[in-house]
Amino acid sequence: MTDAERVSYHFAILRVVPHVHLGAFMNVGVVLHSRTAEFLAMRAIDDPRSLRALAPDVDAELLARYLDCYQGICSGDPRAGPIALVSPSERFHWMTSPRSDVLQSSPVHEGLGDPAAALEALYAGLVIGPTAAKARASTAT
Repeated sequence: MTDAERVSYHFAILRVVPHVHLGAFMNVGVVLHSRTAEFLAMRAIDDPRSLRALAPDVDAELLARYLDCYQGICSGDPRAGPIALVSPSERFHWMTSPRSDVLQSSPVHEGLGDPAAALEALYAGLVIGPTAAKARASTAT
């Protein structure tokens, strides 16, 4: 990878927290922002059936709508509300701000590389990998 291909970025993991008072969570997505590359994107599990299997105590349809709204905010879709119309940096910071809700973000982390490739790798490793392991464990019992 050349220096020109090494771009700094920030990312956070999107988590579903079924019982906020307990703090346990499952990863459901990743949001990644690179100001210098003008890149803001996210990947998330958005299928209610998959979300229900991952977090049976949560209203899966509502969670899917939350994630769909986040996707609209991330892409700047005006139907997602006024926050979708601000700059990509402001949208990223809004999406990753701490909150006590069923959908939360991890702390923001940083990286260096190709933002699009990093988003795919983070999603595969931190969301799909653990989700598949949880599904295997639940079918084994």
